[in-house]
Amino acid sequence: MTHLSVEMLAADAAEPITTAGHAQLGIAVLAGIAVIVLLITKFKLHAFLSLIIGSLVLGAVAGAPLDKTVTSFSAGLGTTVAGTGVLIALGAVLGRLLADSGGADQIVDTILAKAGRQTMPWAMVLIAGIVGLPIFFEVGIVLLIPVVLLVAKRGNFSLMRIGIPALAGLSVMHGLIPPHPGPLVAIDAVGANLGVTLALGVVVAIPTAIVAGPVFSRYAARWVDIQPPENLVPERASDDLEKRPGFGITVATVLLPVVMMLAKALVDIAVDNPEHQVQKVFDVIGSPLIALLTAVIVAMFTLGRAAGFTRGRIAATVEKSLGPIAGVLLIVGAGGGFKQTLVDAGVGQMIMDISKGWHLSTLLLAWLIAVTIRLATGSATVATISAAGLVAPLAAELSTPHAALLVLAIGSGSLFFSHVNDAGFWLVKEYFGMNVGQTLKTWSVMETLISVVGIVCVLLLSLVL
Repeated sequence: MTHLSVEMLAADAAEPITTAGHAQLGIAVLAGIAVIVLLITKFKLHAFLSLIIGSLVLGAVAGAPLDKTVTSFSAGLGTTVAGTGVLIALGAVLGRLLADSGGADQIVDTILAKAGRQTMPWAMVLIAGIVGLPIFFEVGIVLLIPVVLLVAKRGNFSLMRIGIPALAGLSVMHGLIPPHPGPLVAIDAVGANLGVTLALGVVVAIPTAIVAGPVFSRYAARWVDIQPPENLVPERASDDLEKRPGFGITVATVLLPVVMMLAKALVDIAVDNPEHQVQKVFDVIGSPLIALLTAVIVAMFTLGRAAGFTRGRIAATVEKSLGPIAGVLLIVGAGGGFKQTLVDAGVGQMIMDISKGWHLSTLLLAWLIAVTIRLATGSATVATISAAGLVAPLAAELSTPHAALLVLAIGSGSLFFSHVNDAGFWLVKEYFGMNVGQTLKTWSVMETLISVVGIVCVLLLSLVL
């Protein structure tokens, strides 16, 4: 498809695809979401296919012509993948280099060597926050599980006292901090500033991770007092490496894209003149694409070469990192298509019209919508994408900080009460050797705490910004 035809497609999709009334549109939204939920939960259909079918059902019930619905969905998918797909891929490459080079293990070992018995849970949440910044939640779990199990066993800790802080740090990063897929898509959907969202996300993430991690782990350890399963300790990535990168250079590499994006946000605030040369320079330096691309190139030397990788080994590591994210990219893209179908059907305008009479803040409304979809589908990413599409029109009247807070409200809602329809629930259950009831009392409650503390922090920030 040529560049011209993509623009024509997007322009065509921008036209309203239906003139249905509010009642019909409301039914269409419920029908579309219900189909997605049913296909994912009951029929175990992949979320990518479920989102496509749900979008078609939404358009059909809303009375839109099928060709218009298909065009709208295709435009949304293309725009979303173009806007976030490359960033997700770069994040995956950086995460793989961090893991395979032993850099993640170096961070873990260095911090644990300096942590005492009382500070160990705090060390675990710090490790998870640093390691989880550039990598996906599932990858982070795989990286940290050996550490959690070994620390719990050697220190004679309850597994929950060590495991919950690590899970909290990873989950908070996944739901609130770019370049994770959910926050990136939400930022794109509501037109928020990435640097501002990142800065405010860190402000929200710190107290949220503390409450849901080290603080809650005290109670979780009393409710579920289990020891590390002997048969679940996998080998670490760096066990077969002769050398690995140093702690300082590894942390600097991981934080490099964050620093570049935050620098752009600070310059935007300080200069506040798009025509100023300094701001133009930082607009390029701090763009997510350039920041992550720079970090990946730097990581090839600071992590890959430092671990003794040849050019062939580095190339193989990069190639190996891209395969596992195909499913994530497809889900994110289809979610963008569903979002665009919602928007083009007029659902956003409907929500604006209906919510005018409500005495409910936009931030709380966005959180509640994300919570509902999260509970139904079990997917934080699907919840984030769908909620962002529904409330995107409300962001037009928000200031830059409040648009960023809207993204964080959606991200907080997307983490609410993980249960049996969430793949993460079963991943944690199996790795920690728990039964369903124990997982609900620990992991599920922790996720709910993250969601509730997150929205409370967002609402408090909205009062002062």
